[in-house]
Amino acid sequence: MEGNNELIKQVANETKLSIKYVKNIIDLLEEGNTVPFIARYRKELTGAADEVQIRNVSEAWEYKNNLEKRKEEVLRLIEEQDKLTDELKAEIHKATKLQQVEDLYRPYKQKKRTRATTAKEKGLEPLANLIMEQPEGVDIETEATAFLSEEKEVQSVEDAIQGAEDIIAEWISDDSDNRTWIRTLTFQEGIIETKVKKKEMDESDQKTYEMYYEYQEPVKKIVPHRTLAVNRGEKEGALRVSVNTPVDKILRKLNEKYVKAGSSTRENIERAILDGYKRLIAPSIERDIRNELTEKADEQAIRIFSENLRHLLLQPPLKGKVALGVDPGYRTGCKIAVVDETGKTLDVSVMYPTPPRSDIEKSKSILKAMIEKHDVEIIAIGNGTGSRETEQFVADLIKELDRSLAYIIVNEAGASVYSASDVARQEFPDLKVEERSAVSIARRLQDPLSELVKIDPKSIGVGQYQHDVAQKQLNDSLTFVVETVVNQVGVNVNTASPSLLQYVAGLSKTVANNIVKQREEEGKFKSRVQLKKIPRLGAKTYEQCIGFLRIIEGKNPLDQTPIHPESYDDTKKLLALLGVTEKEIGTEEIRTKLQSLDIKEYAEKLEIGELTLKDIIDALVKPSRDPRDEVTKPLLKTDVLKMEDLEEGMELEGTVRNVVDFGAFVDIGVKQDGLVHISKLSKNFVKHPMDVVHVGEVVKVWVEQVDIQKQRIALTMVSN
Repeated sequence: MEGNNELIKQVANETKLSIKYVKNIIDLLEEGNTVPFIARYRKELTGAADEVQIRNVSEAWEYKNNLEKRKEEVLRLIEEQDKLTDELKAEIHKATKLQQVEDLYRPYKQKKRTRATTAKEKGLEPLANLIMEQPEGVDIETEATAFLSEEKEVQSVEDAIQGAEDIIAEWISDDSDNRTWIRTLTFQEGIIETKVKKKEMDESDQKTYEMYYEYQEPVKKIVPHRTLAVNRGEKEGALRVSVNTPVDKILRKLNEKYVKAGSSTRENIERAILDGYKRLIAPSIERDIRNELTEKADEQAIRIFSENLRHLLLQPPLKGKVALGVDPGYRTGCKIAVVDETGKTLDVSVMYPTPPRSDIEKSKSILKAMIEKHDVEIIAIGNGTGSRETEQFVADLIKELDRSLAYIIVNEAGASVYSASDVARQEFPDLKVEERSAVSIARRLQDPLSELVKIDPKSIGVGQYQHDVAQKQLNDSLTFVVETVVNQVGVNVNTASPSLLQYVAGLSKTVANNIVKQREEEGKFKSRVQLKKIPRLGAKTYEQCIGFLRIIEGKNPLDQTPIHPESYDDTKKLLALLGVTEKEIGTEEIRTKLQSLDIKEYAEKLEIGELTLKDIIDALVKPSRDPRDEVTKPLLKTDVLKMEDLEEGMELEGTVRNVVDFGAFVDIGVKQDGLVHISKLSKNFVKHPMDVVHVGEVVKVWVEQVDIQKQRIALTMVSN
């Protein structure tokens, strides 16, 4: 237990949370509680730590435990060789990183055959020891003759000395102190250098890696997105990458450490040092440094993707509107689908307003008929191939109609992935792939979260270099984001798809399908209690998921709120003390009474925590609160803008589509998203674009530069 307490203390230091809360979080996780459940319903035990903080504790705890296991294993392996000293044992116990443990273990690791192991087998270790002792007045060539042996294949004095130097080179390389300071120095003073390897491997027209054909940058200054670009160029065979190190400085320091003044074996040791560094240490340290840079770059890219995804999933739904989705195309035409306020498909069709057919009049009559028949209020156009021609066509049509109608461009990334998936086939067995896509585009407008959860998060297209980073970490991080958002928003159990339900805390794919199956067979759920009868939904699962599942217009008014059933009795006592009933939840009367409540006093009366009481009060005041309602609504449009219409200095409103390390891409309603470079986001210094903007945000921009040939638009958010 003593060891555990020490680890908990370390985790608390790293996560900047108190030891008490860290210990409680670890206990809760080990009892099988989910992160969303702990964050929402165990605030008293965690000091109201949010999902990210809880996950950080979980990851740090896992790392520390893995580190301890590895230390025990390394100590055992060295002990078995009878080489474990008290000093080495203390060093291993003191290590705080896996890398340090591996460095300390290196000299004792069972190696593949090396030049040094061969030399040791030939009995040359005593000669190596003699060279390192550097005795005065010794002639090493004379000493080496004693080691000549036909049997051991030591044919000459040169062979013997070379073998001894190989052993010394490996000793120097295996010294963990040497590796630590050489790694640090290389990181501080090393230079990443890239050269063109094969120009033809660079995508011919784009010249993606041109800036890296002759490129140098200090290791400590290279930014994550450049690391990933360099890695990709190297992987594709377009670039050659190396780390240039301060060799002279390193060799000088090693010589000072090992060579004594007036040494008789100076030359031998210096040769062994040079060989040990160049052949053994340098390549290994370069690998370590490249790995460390890649790890940092992966973390950053995953963080950006996750944050962008979070904002995308939290886009406000356009509730209660009949929507028409358009999946634009050229040769195969534009697929169109109308969905009602609940997302149910009412109609599908196809029109050909775009080249090569450009059948404008017939397309107008098809679209007008659908709009009139279903009383369509809004049109969602996918931003894929043919999007701008379709937008022009829709904008012209709106001018001819005598009704209130707007359109919006919807990011359709991943819609085609969804349309061809098993989920889409089960949902729409009778629709063609493109028709499913049009339905998905319309639904993305009505409820982005419910639709986007059906798609592999990697296909949603709001990241940078997502295919180059560690895929397991990326998947874990994106799944965590989706789970967090779904549970923060809450899920209507009577309308949710299995895709949405499986992200609810505690629910698996199987249980999600069982809920939908029972709903389809027996009709809508009237109370949360009914969910206890779902196959495979046991007591622990019920505890974890039920607070996030809502029953709208059910038997118990509390079932529509985020209040957990474990707090129903306390909630009823509170309502009784206030002289109101459950039926009055959400009314002005209850709001007035609750807002003037003394939280501390009532928490004591009810014998519950203040944080829990505060959450109960918030839920009673706004029973169906949706955090997405507080986000800026998307920009609706009635007219179209072309790239040729843009002029320098023109002021526009746009929607942020993607945020990357070097800036933000903003959709201003023309074919190409414009880039606001990091230096143009604010008058003040910006450390990272995410500090200023996020995906889905509506921003005011000014046009700085338009390059029609290269299809590039430079924007600024700093007004002149």
